[in-house]
Amino acid sequence: MRTTVTLEPDVEQLLRDAMRRNGSSFKQTLNDAVRHGLLSLSSNQRPKKPFKVKAQNMGLKAGIDPSSLNRLVDELEMDAVLENQRRDE
Repeated sequence: MRTTVTLEPDVEQLLRDAMRRNGSSFKQTLNDAVRHGLLSLSSNQRPKKPFKVKAQNMGLKAGIDPSSLNRLVDELEMDAVLENQRRDE
């Protein structure tokens, strides 16, 4: 297909730089750039599957507050530290 396109100066410079780098013609460089740009646009607009997190049962007995488990771990760790200090004395 033949068409007339008015390129902005910065785009023209980018094309000419790519032509020199790749040793290709203006036509080939322009086609490659347009193809690459359009393919990247179409892949970005494709709807992505939503990210889902599946809830898992923690297997806790009734009455156990999962938000207090870190406090329990801290208390157990402190008990272990104190026990080690007593042994070292």
